[in-house]
Amino acid sequence: MSQSGKNGLTYSDAGVDIDAGNLMVEKIKPAVRSTRRPGADGEIGGFGGLFDLKAAGFTDPVLVAANDGVGTKLKIAIDANYHDTVGIDLVAMCVNDLVVQGAEPLFFLDYFATGKLDPDQGAAIVTGIAAGCRESGCALIGGETAEMPGMYSDGDYDLAGFAVGAAERGQLLPAGDIAEGDVILGLSSSGVHSNGFSLVRKIVSLSGLDWDAPAPFADGKKLGEALLTPTRIYVKPLLKAIRETSALKALAHITGGGFPENIPRVLPKHLAAEIDLDAIKVPAVFSWLAKTGGVAPNEMLRTFNCGVGMIVVVSAENAQKVTDALTAEGETVFALGRMVARAEGEHGTIYKGTLAL
Repeated sequence: MSQSGKNGLTYSDAGVDIDAGNLMVEKIKPAVRSTRRPGADGEIGGFGGLFDLKAAGFTDPVLVAANDGVGTKLKIAIDANYHDTVGIDLVAMCVNDLVVQGAEPLFFLDYFATGKLDPDQGAAIVTGIAAGCRESGCALIGGETAEMPGMYSDGDYDLAGFAVGAAERGQLLPAGDIAEGDVILGLSSSGVHSNGFSLVRKIVSLSGLDWDAPAPFADGKKLGEALLTPTRIYVKPLLKAIRETSALKALAHITGGGFPENIPRVLPKHLAAEIDLDAIKVPAVFSWLAKTGGVAPNEMLRTFNCGVGMIVVVSAENAQKVTDALTAEGETVFALGRMVARAEGEHGTIYKGTLAL
């Protein structure tokens, strides 16, 4: 019986191009090398990435690990065809979660999955990842590029990242001495960062604006470009302040869930964070989103960072010293609130004042 149909099928016929994958690896090697640091040589190609904790200067370290993605912000990058900065978001979402525990980010691995691999697009994404790694002082020691036809439609891709950091034993945050009357400092965000983008995209569709329309809230920028402003990386300023002042009691990264979900994660159960909403200088992007989407202030605070990407808890007497240390490293720091006693059944975040939307 003769066999009908095509013989001699190849992986390429099934939609996977091994040569494109090899080309992408060659394109990203210089970006990967640029992330070298003590403990990692910045070469890729082995089956696993290596890291030498002793060479990094640690004596008795505790490892801290975090992983995250970029979320539906990627859909804006895909639709606006701008892939240079989402890699920074990927790193930021992971390393900001490490530094809040007092850990220095050491190394990073990425996972990039797409329906059809475009080596130039892939290289742009990894160049952004490398930029985020340099900014946070961690080495890009490995990654995975997966070409999966049938899983992702044309042009679509997804990103995940994995970061490992370390702190000397006994130096992890939050410290156990958070007390009533402690001061909460806010660090300004760079914009929407990487949370709430399903709502952002819904509001943009309601506005009727295209991604290449002028951004109503950012002079001289297109809407897509402005919304793709990368997540701020707070690692180096915070590590410097931790080491110089030894006065930081707790840090919270304001991501999905905003203030009410993220601040209580680092607080003892008997204390609440009293946030003065009048103290926040709300970036124009949030005012535009709230107005265009008719989003209530409490929903804004539960979905977005609203201008505060990180909070720091310090004693009242150390507030100025920590503010000065962070300001010297380029952060915009302001008094955001204080620690108060929490009544039985009360939420860990309470507000006074109004958000200037």
